[in-house]
Amino acid sequence: MRMLSVLLCVGVVFFMSRCAQTTNDRLVLVKGGAFKHSKSVYFEKCAPLADFYIGKYEVSQKEWEDVMGTNPSDFKADSLPVENVSWYDCVLYCNVLSNSEGLLPYYVIDSLTVDSNNTNVLDSVKWVVSVVPDANGYRLPTEVEWEYAASGGQLSESFTYSGSNNLDEVAWYWRNSGDKFLTGEWLWNSLVSNHCRTHFVGNKKPNELGIYDLSGNVREWCWDWHRTEDVENLGRIWTGGGWIGADFCCELSFRGDHQANGKGPDQGFRICRNE
Repeated sequence: MRMLSVLLCVGVVFFMSRCAQTTNDRLVLVKGGAFKHSKSVYFEKCAPLADFYIGKYEVSQKEWEDVMGTNPSDFKADSLPVENVSWYDCVLYCNVLSNSEGLLPYYVIDSLTVDSNNTNVLDSVKWVVSVVPDANGYRLPTEVEWEYAASGGQLSESFTYSGSNNLDEVAWYWRNSGDKFLTGEWLWNSLVSNHCRTHFVGNKKPNELGIYDLSGNVREWCWDWHRTEDVENLGRIWTGGGWIGADFCCELSFRGDHQANGKGPDQGFRICRNE
């Protein structure tokens, strides 16, 4: 009888530890410090970062639907990354997810006031979004945090892409995201006829920190504005390339921008949290 009780206790503890492991498996703790990636634009030019958590995977469609109740994606499957989401959609998702888990939301969203600092003529939304810096809720990574995590943090081996110098090992991009490997020049019709598309999160090799798809699959929104001399093109930064993107878009140092209300079948994100 005593042995049975012991076995039951062990079973309960094992079950609880497995549940905790599954819950925590969504995020990776990134230890802060100075940039180790020698090819980064921030190498020896950026103050050391604090520790933070970042999503091990891009946000999946199941995760999005569980929180938001809808699925905006073009390519449908639970384990595919959610896409066709704007920057505004993503900050709202972060707040709703935070509230559902009893965390203090990181963002304060004023959807009734027009942001006078947003001069992008293509952005018809222009919410005013501010932050609560000490909040423990979910958020988008900053551009610097994203590159630091993608480059491997303190374990960086200075790869060209996140986790490898061989893009096909770590990324779904225009050449390998369809039925066959494409060669020659990038042509949209070639991508369509080859059925190029997103792929299940986590099916390529991870980077040095055990984080997947930081190069390729979907482009990932960051918090930051993309500052340019042409203020009419002011948008939010995206990083990492995507299944449509060319090789160079998947490089760690590549930055793109899009109006914050912009969407597309290759536009997704991953979550982040303060440590």
